[in-house]
Amino acid sequence: MIDNVMGSLPNPEQLTSEQQREIIARYTAVLEGNFIYWMTAAYLAVKSEEARPIIIDNLLEEVRDSHPVMLRKFAIAAHAFPTESDALAVHDDLTKVRLFLGRLSGVQTLLTMAFFEGFIQRFMTYLADLAIARGSSELEYTDVHGVCDIAHTEGLFQALSSEMVLSPLGPDANIFEGVELLNALLNRVIHGGTSTEAA
Repeated sequence: MIDNVMGSLPNPEQLTSEQQREIIARYTAVLEGNFIYWMTAAYLAVKSEEARPIIIDNLLEEVRDSHPVMLRKFAIAAHAFPTESDALAVHDDLTKVRLFLGRLSGVQTLLTMAFFEGFIQRFMTYLADLAIARGSSELEYTDVHGVCDIAHTEGLFQALSSEMVLSPLGPDANIFEGVELLNALLNRVIHGGTSTEAA
């Protein structure tokens, strides 16, 4: 699924400056105020003692190094700080992900976050290219996440293995439910469109 998202990315050189801005802005609107909240939901959801230290290490790095500040600096330097329309464009899909994570299903949440970390790590080069195209040289956010999210992804998959043993899903549950919701949100970030509620 990550390969599919990456394969759908438009060529940065074929985007207008405004289209480049919109992708950065929608990404920022989703990530800045939600990633730590989502990872906290994962911590609350898991029952496996092996999973908790892995999630705590991720949260510690996010908070201690203030990754939301890095992202905000990145967006501002690229003249792509989210506007109301950017926030509304992702509103519906973002709300679906938030409500799903609020159900606190350990296995589904860990898989969702592992998918997200894996996507972010691969998306960083593309995001940096968009910012550079807009004249920015503030790339701390993309440089840091292009490296640290490799270990984060591996750790979350280890946590997932432990959680699946301790707290398996029922036979009728869709293990990919959260991943599918997040995938739809990422497609909204990349390709835009207007929120149905905002329309």
